[in-house]
Amino acid sequence: MKKLQFILLVALTIGFVTKNFAQHKRYKIKNGFSLGGGITQFDIITDNFETKKGDGWIANMSATVDIPQKWYNLSYGMQLSENTISTSGFDGIGGAIAQDVEYKIFTAQIQFLWHAKPFRTSHFTIDFGPMLQYNSDLELSDEQQEEFILADFDTVQAKAVKDLNNLNVNGTVGATLGLGFFKLRAQYIYGFTNILGALNDSEFNQALGKQFKGNQSMFTFTGMITF
Repeated sequence: MKKLQFILLVALTIGFVTKNFAQHKRYKIKNGFSLGGGITQFDIITDNFETKKGDGWIANMSATVDIPQKWYNLSYGMQLSENTISTSGFDGIGGAIAQDVEYKIFTAQIQFLWHAKPFRTSHFTIDFGPMLQYNSDLELSDEQQEEFILADFDTVQAKAVKDLNNLNVNGTVGATLGLGFFKLRAQYIYGFTNILGALNDSEFNQALGKQFKGNQSMFTFTGMITF
Protein backbone atom coordinates (compact mmCIF):
# COMPACT_ATOMS: atom_id res chain seq x y z
CA MET A 1 0.00 0.00 0.00
CA LYS A 2 2.87 2.40 0.82
CA LYS A 3 4.42 1.79 -2.61
CA LEU A 4 1.08 2.50 -4.31
CA GLN A 5 0.71 5.73 -2.31
CA PHE A 6 4.21 6.79 -3.41
CA ILE A 7 3.35 6.18 -7.08
CA LEU A 8 0.12 8.17 -6.79
CA LEU A 9 1.95 11.02 -5.03
CA VAL A 10 4.48 11.30 -7.85
CA ALA A 11 1.71 11.22 -10.45
CA LEU A 12 -0.23 13.99 -8.70
CA THR A 13 2.90 16.10 -8.29
CA ILE A 14 3.63 15.95 -12.02
CA GLY A 15 -0.03 16.61 -12.74
CA PHE A 16 0.16 20.06 -11.15
CA VAL A 17 2.70 21.31 -13.68
CA THR A 18 1.12 24.15 -15.65
CA LYS A 19 1.99 25.86 -18.90
CA ASN A 20 3.91 29.10 -18.55
CA PHE A 21 6.47 31.32 -20.24
CA ALA A 22 9.65 32.66 -18.70
CA GLN A 23 12.18 35.09 -20.07
CA HIS A 24 15.71 33.69 -20.05
CA LYS A 25 18.47 35.70 -21.64
CA ARG A 26 17.04 36.71 -25.04
CA TYR A 27 14.59 33.88 -25.70
CA LYS A 28 11.54 32.34 -24.13
CA ILE A 29 11.50 29.02 -22.29
CA LYS A 30 8.14 27.35 -22.74
CA ASN A 31 6.94 24.86 -20.14
CA GLY A 32 4.20 22.41 -21.09
CA PHE A 33 2.42 19.25 -20.05
CA SER A 34 1.44 16.12 -21.96
CA LEU A 35 -0.75 13.06 -21.47
CA GLY A 36 -0.56 9.92 -23.56
CA GLY A 37 -1.07 6.21 -23.90
CA GLY A 38 -0.26 3.34 -26.19
CA ILE A 39 1.03 -0.21 -26.51
CA THR A 40 4.12 -2.09 -25.33
CA GLN A 41 6.13 -5.17 -26.18
CA PHE A 42 7.99 -6.63 -23.21
CA ASP A 43 10.72 -9.25 -22.83
CA ILE A 44 13.49 -10.32 -20.45
CA ILE A 45 16.81 -11.11 -22.10
CA THR A 46 18.21 -14.14 -20.26
CA ASP A 47 20.06 -17.41 -20.81
CA ASN A 48 18.27 -19.16 -17.94
CA PHE A 49 15.08 -20.01 -19.84
CA GLU A 50 13.30 -19.35 -23.11
CA THR A 51 10.99 -16.36 -23.15
CA LYS A 52 8.46 -15.05 -25.63
CA LYS A 53 7.73 -11.33 -26.02
CA GLY A 54 4.33 -10.20 -24.81
CA ASP A 55 2.10 -7.21 -25.47
CA GLY A 56 0.74 -4.70 -23.00
CA TRP A 57 -0.52 -1.15 -22.48
CA ILE A 58 1.10 2.04 -21.23
CA ALA A 59 -0.10 5.43 -19.96
CA ASN A 60 2.21 8.39 -19.40
CA MET A 61 2.38 11.99 -18.32
CA SER A 62 5.27 14.40 -18.60
CA ALA A 63 6.34 18.00 -18.09
CA THR A 64 8.34 19.48 -20.96
CA VAL A 65 10.75 22.39 -21.22
CA ASP A 66 10.95 23.73 -24.79
CA ILE A 67 14.10 25.84 -25.36
CA PRO A 68 13.82 27.28 -28.90
CA GLN A 69 17.46 28.46 -29.25
CA LYS A 70 19.05 25.23 -28.01
CA TRP A 71 19.70 21.96 -29.84
CA TYR A 72 17.68 20.08 -27.23
CA ASN A 73 14.54 20.17 -25.09
CA LEU A 74 14.05 18.54 -21.69
CA SER A 75 11.25 16.58 -20.07
CA TYR A 76 10.56 14.57 -16.98
CA GLY A 77 7.61 12.36 -16.29
CA MET A 78 6.07 9.08 -15.28
CA GLN A 79 4.84 6.01 -17.13
CA LEU A 80 2.55 3.24 -15.88
CA SER A 81 2.24 0.00 -17.82
CA GLU A 82 1.03 -3.58 -17.60
CA ASN A 83 3.00 -6.05 -19.69
CA THR A 84 3.04 -9.76 -20.44
CA ILE A 85 5.79 -12.30 -21.04
CA SER A 86 5.55 -16.04 -21.75
CA THR A 87 7.57 -19.20 -21.40
CA SER A 88 6.79 -22.86 -22.13
CA GLY A 89 5.30 -25.36 -19.70
CA PHE A 90 3.58 -28.73 -19.42
CA ASP A 91 0.33 -29.67 -17.74
CA GLY A 92 1.93 -31.97 -15.18
CA ILE A 93 5.17 -33.95 -15.02
CA GLY A 94 5.67 -35.94 -18.20
CA GLY A 95 3.26 -33.82 -20.21
CA ALA A 96 3.69 -34.30 -23.92
CA ILE A 97 2.52 -31.01 -25.39
CA ALA A 98 4.14 -27.73 -24.38
CA GLN A 99 1.89 -24.74 -23.84
CA ASP A 100 2.55 -21.03 -23.37
CA VAL A 101 2.60 -19.98 -19.72
CA GLU A 102 1.92 -16.25 -19.58
CA TYR A 103 2.90 -13.91 -16.77
CA LYS A 104 1.88 -10.30 -16.11
CA ILE A 105 4.16 -7.58 -14.76
CA PHE A 106 3.23 -4.03 -13.72
CA THR A 107 5.80 -1.21 -14.02
CA ALA A 108 5.95 2.40 -12.86
CA GLN A 109 8.79 4.38 -14.44
CA ILE A 110 10.12 7.85 -13.68
CA GLN A 111 12.20 9.23 -16.53
CA PHE A 112 14.31 12.28 -17.37
CA LEU A 113 14.84 12.82 -21.10
CA TRP A 114 16.86 14.97 -23.43
CA HIS A 115 15.16 15.62 -26.78
CA ALA A 116 17.76 16.40 -29.43
CA LYS A 117 16.49 18.52 -32.36
CA PRO A 118 18.49 17.50 -35.46
CA PHE A 119 16.54 19.90 -37.66
CA ARG A 120 16.41 22.74 -35.09
CA THR A 121 12.70 22.18 -34.64
CA SER A 122 10.57 20.43 -32.03
CA HIS A 123 8.50 18.64 -34.67
CA PHE A 124 11.02 15.76 -34.67
CA THR A 125 13.34 14.87 -31.80
CA ILE A 126 15.69 12.04 -30.85
CA ASP A 127 15.04 11.16 -27.22
CA PHE A 128 17.36 9.58 -24.64
CA GLY A 129 17.89 9.47 -20.92
CA PRO A 130 17.83 7.49 -17.65
CA MET A 131 14.85 5.90 -15.99
CA LEU A 132 14.09 4.63 -12.48
CA GLN A 133 11.58 1.77 -12.37
CA TYR A 134 9.48 0.09 -9.73
CA ASN A 135 7.91 -3.15 -10.92
CA SER A 136 5.75 -5.86 -9.43
CA ASP A 137 6.67 -9.53 -9.19
CA LEU A 138 5.50 -11.92 -11.90
CA GLU A 139 1.83 -12.92 -11.76
CA LEU A 140 0.27 -15.71 -13.79
CA SER A 141 -2.33 -14.49 -16.27
CA ASP A 142 -4.21 -17.79 -15.90
CA GLU A 143 -4.41 -19.15 -12.35
CA GLN A 144 -5.27 -22.60 -13.74
CA GLN A 145 -1.65 -22.84 -14.91
CA GLU A 146 -0.21 -22.55 -11.40
CA GLU A 147 0.85 -26.20 -11.27
CA PHE A 148 2.22 -26.37 -14.81
CA ILE A 149 5.81 -27.61 -14.97
CA LEU A 150 8.10 -25.14 -16.71
CA ALA A 151 9.90 -26.72 -19.67
CA ASP A 152 13.32 -25.37 -18.72
CA PHE A 153 13.34 -26.63 -15.12
CA ASP A 154 11.91 -30.19 -15.18
CA THR A 155 10.13 -30.09 -11.80
CA VAL A 156 9.58 -26.39 -11.08
CA GLN A 157 5.96 -25.27 -11.06
CA ALA A 158 4.88 -22.06 -12.79
CA LYS A 159 3.61 -20.52 -9.54
CA ALA A 160 7.08 -20.81 -7.98
CA VAL A 161 8.74 -18.48 -10.50
CA LYS A 162 7.46 -15.08 -9.44
CA ASP A 163 10.14 -13.09 -7.57
CA LEU A 164 11.77 -10.16 -9.35
CA ASN A 165 13.99 -7.30 -8.30
CA ASN A 166 11.38 -4.61 -7.73
CA LEU A 167 13.61 -1.56 -8.17
CA ASN A 168 15.57 -1.27 -11.40
CA VAL A 169 17.54 1.30 -13.39
CA ASN A 170 16.94 1.57 -17.14
CA GLY A 171 18.14 3.57 -20.10
CA THR A 172 15.89 4.64 -22.94
CA VAL A 173 16.31 5.89 -26.50
CA GLY A 174 13.66 6.76 -29.07
CA ALA A 175 12.12 9.41 -31.28
CA THR A 176 9.14 11.78 -31.19
CA LEU A 177 7.27 13.12 -34.22
CA GLY A 178 4.34 15.52 -34.23
CA LEU A 179 2.72 18.78 -35.18
CA GLY A 180 0.76 21.09 -32.94
CA PHE A 181 -0.75 19.47 -29.89
CA PHE A 182 -0.48 15.81 -31.03
CA LYS A 183 2.71 13.74 -31.07
CA LEU A 184 3.75 10.13 -31.63
CA ARG A 185 6.64 8.60 -29.69
CA ALA A 186 8.53 5.33 -30.05
CA GLN A 187 10.88 4.22 -27.27
CA TYR A 188 13.22 1.34 -26.56
CA ILE A 189 13.89 0.72 -22.87
CA TYR A 190 16.77 -1.49 -21.68
CA GLY A 191 17.30 -2.57 -18.09
CA PHE A 192 20.84 -2.08 -16.78
CA THR A 193 20.15 -4.00 -13.56
CA ASN A 194 19.46 -7.70 -13.07
CA ILE A 195 15.67 -7.92 -12.89
CA LEU A 196 15.85 -11.70 -12.22
CA GLY A 197 18.25 -11.35 -9.30
CA ALA A 198 15.59 -12.10 -6.68
CA LEU A 199 15.13 -15.61 -8.13
CA ASN A 200 18.61 -16.52 -6.84
CA ASP A 201 17.23 -16.45 -3.28
CA SER A 202 13.87 -18.06 -4.08
CA GLU A 203 12.79 -21.27 -2.39
CA PHE A 204 12.76 -23.41 -5.53
CA ASN A 205 16.33 -22.40 -6.40
CA GLN A 206 17.77 -23.76 -3.16
CA ALA A 207 17.88 -27.20 -4.77
CA LEU A 208 18.76 -26.04 -8.30
CA GLY A 209 21.55 -23.65 -7.34
CA LYS A 210 21.25 -21.64 -10.57
CA GLN A 211 22.54 -18.10 -11.09
CA PHE A 212 19.69 -16.11 -12.57
CA LYS A 213 20.48 -13.05 -14.64
CA GLY A 214 18.21 -11.11 -16.96
CA ASN A 215 17.80 -7.65 -18.39
CA GLN A 216 14.50 -6.00 -19.27
CA SER A 217 13.80 -5.19 -22.92
CA MET A 218 10.76 -3.08 -23.70
CA PHE A 219 9.38 -1.28 -26.75
CA THR A 220 6.66 1.36 -26.41
CA PHE A 221 4.61 3.22 -28.98
CA THR A 222 2.48 6.06 -27.66
CA GLY A 223 0.34 8.96 -28.80
CA MET A 224 0.47 12.15 -26.74
CA ILE A 225 -1.65 15.28 -26.40
CA THR A 226 0.30 18.36 -25.28
CA PHE A 227 -1.00 21.37 -23.39
